[in-house]
Amino acid sequence: MDSDPLVERLAVSVYRVPTDAPEADGTFAWDSTTLVLVQARAGGATGIGWTYAPAACGALITELLQPAIVGLPAFDVGHASVAMLQAVRNASRPGAVGYAISAVDCALWDLKARLLGLPLHRLLGAVRDKVPIYGSGGFTSYDERQLAEQLTGWALEQAIPRVKIKIGESAGTETARDLARMRQARRVIGPGVELFVDANGGYSAKQAIRVMAEAAELDIRWLEEPVSSDNLAGLREVRERVDADVAAGEYGTELLYYRRMCAADAVDCVQADVSRCGGITQWLRIAALAAAHGLEISGHCAPHLSVHVAAATPNFRHLEWFHDHVRVETMFFDGCLDPRGGTLSPSAAPGNGLSLRTADMAPCRIG
Repeated sequence: MDSDPLVERLAVSVYRVPTDAPEADGTFAWDSTTLVLVQARAGGATGIGWTYAPAACGALITELLQPAIVGLPAFDVGHASVAMLQAVRNASRPGAVGYAISAVDCALWDLKARLLGLPLHRLLGAVRDKVPIYGSGGFTSYDERQLAEQLTGWALEQAIPRVKIKIGESAGTETARDLARMRQARRVIGPGVELFVDANGGYSAKQAIRVMAEAAELDIRWLEEPVSSDNLAGLREVRERVDADVAAGEYGTELLYYRRMCAADAVDCVQADVSRCGGITQWLRIAALAAAHGLEISGHCAPHLSVHVAAATPNFRHLEWFHDHVRVETMFFDGCLDPRGGTLSPSAAPGNGLSLRTADMAPCRIG
């Protein structure tokens, strides 16, 4: 290894994986998942990072981010983070640009850890050796059999002690079915497993309050995005009038977004997605901001990308074991983790502990 290796290249590739069944939540439906993969190379090592985002993120990385990163010291991830933010000034950071930055930032942290021969969570400064997770899926498009099978797999077969389903079907116009599915979920998982729900912004504030009142006997502990995450007043109104913890934040791509959310007393727990929020560098800043407001942070999706920084975050609550991303990551990477018992133990191998299953990925490549 060079004493101070420089970033040589960012190799970018895009993959699209069809879902294993039709999927929908309160405000969207989809039939595939797109992963944009970054391989950062320096000193004979390669770090990997990714985001779940439109394929156009690949072009953004190649056009805007790679010229800003190549030639920088691979150990100076903070320098690279600043360089990327400067490079996208005229492209506007929110949205796909933020997702692209996240993929590169995660790849650079993985690269640094591999160059040093350290597991990523040790490089970041681990505070725990097990990361709590919750099973997540329960799509509104599932019938009763599909929902029961998925919940049984998590709660009973894998002993994951908390699970989440989607509600807010058809932008909140199917509340009777929402309630029926919540009741089915409670019957399937029994009283000893925590039940979470996610409306994906499908309700109005008062509608969310009414639905939760009707579901009071189900002991729901987590209500995610009862209204749009941009409706901070609505989130606060719901938070003040329901027993479940209200959470939001998965779409945030910069620190000021989270400052506004915390300052508005809008949530009981901040959500951040390391594949969207600016990567590991920005996750750590967001977690510190949340801690300064007396809040915990929960990891949204991309579990194998998130687990190491989760292990290094003192005010961390839990990580989403999301059906789609678990399926894709298990297909694409060797070194994936075992969720049984409801926790993930980060790999002791250098970096994030993952290696590419190139032959299995190839049929899904689109760019």
